[in-house]
Amino acid sequence: MKRIMIAELSSYLNQEVVVSGWVHRLRKLGKIAFIILRDKSGLVQCVIDTKTIDIKDLKLEAVIKIKGKVKLAQGKSESLEIQVISIDMLSPAHEDLPIEINKENMDISLDVMLNNRALSLRNPKLGAVLKVKAVLAQAFSDFLIKNDFTQIFTPKIVAQGTEGGSNLFELNYFETKAYLAQSPQFYKQIMVGAGFERVFEIGHVYRAESHDTKRHLNEYVSLDVEFGFIQDEYEIMELENRLLDFMMKEVESKCSRELELLGAQLPKVPSEIPKMKLSEAISILNQKYNLNDLQTDLSPKGEKLISEYIKGEYNSDFVFITHYPQSKRPMYTMPYGEGETRSFDLLFRGLEITTGGQRIHDYTQLLENIAKRGLSKEQFKDYLYIFKYGMPPHGGFAIGLERITSMLLGFDNVRYASAFPRDKMRITP
Repeated sequence: MKRIMIAELSSYLNQEVVVSGWVHRLRKLGKIAFIILRDKSGLVQCVIDTKTIDIKDLKLEAVIKIKGKVKLAQGKSESLEIQVISIDMLSPAHEDLPIEINKENMDISLDVMLNNRALSLRNPKLGAVLKVKAVLAQAFSDFLIKNDFTQIFTPKIVAQGTEGGSNLFELNYFETKAYLAQSPQFYKQIMVGAGFERVFEIGHVYRAESHDTKRHLNEYVSLDVEFGFIQDEYEIMELENRLLDFMMKEVESKCSRELELLGAQLPKVPSEIPKMKLSEAISILNQKYNLNDLQTDLSPKGEKLISEYIKGEYNSDFVFITHYPQSKRPMYTMPYGEGETRSFDLLFRGLEITTGGQRIHDYTQLLENIAKRGLSKEQFKDYLYIFKYGMPPHGGFAIGLERITSMLLGFDNVRYASAFPRDKMRITP
């Protein structure tokens, strides 16, 4: 017989089926026993007559195949159970569990959870996090493809960083030095200029920053967008606004079970996300919250407080902070007036999840900006090449996938949203 997923059992009431999965719970009551079986789609109770079926060697997390009849559970009008006819052992559990993954809420530290990551992900709640993350990434891709963007795949081994600075992971590349890519920024701009006009990428990026915070990873997934023939940075923000609305609706549609498991509250994406100049945000933080040490950027505390302010004033979980100073933005960022740029960050529930803006498209202006930063045009010759031959006005943004996932689900640490996080202290498992 063909294997049936647990979530499909309602279509097989009073029929014999075969289900397979892990022994999630096991309760023996003399002549009768109960197994809670788990597969990727859910849980089901299986009722066993121990007089005819021997389960004395069965352990939690053993992988088994059960043949049985689907019935309504006694006393539970909407619940199903399986009356077991036979059990086949597919793979026994050879040791007792080092952590109790079968509890609804595991009472263990994050480090213990990550040290046993392959096992801890079997917990339905923890596994649900990565399902939501996957749907966010798929929705990102689907929306952009529908809007005539082309997916690209750029190198993760590069000759220099996107900004000519430090924070690069260096590696030996035969007889020369190479680095892990901080961002696909240069390549996605090049692909706009190469005639694709609208491109996106989902890929890993690497930052050799010696931090140990709840908001940083040294390897994370970046959702990158770049497109040409724009008017200004507001067109970029408008696209991200629509993109986020689509992504949240896809999560709502496809992850109802996961959201319920996690007790997560989806945000409503406004038809127009509020926008606030950085200078105005800093002024509000100074006057309203007595946060007086901010001048050219927002601190983590500042991000949280200004997000609380926006929530109170506009009932929005999102806010675009705009017009960052040139000193805080890369050399390719389009200047605006005296000292500002056509750039933005997007804060979501108190955390920056996006950086974006309009880029310089004029070759001469780009050379001037590189020189102004004390950088060498020779260092960026491969990047600059396409700008010599006509580049449309363009811009884009990048969303940190782990950050948006963790904030969406109410976690205060991005490591919960990574299957196998890489940070200053962790390169295993």
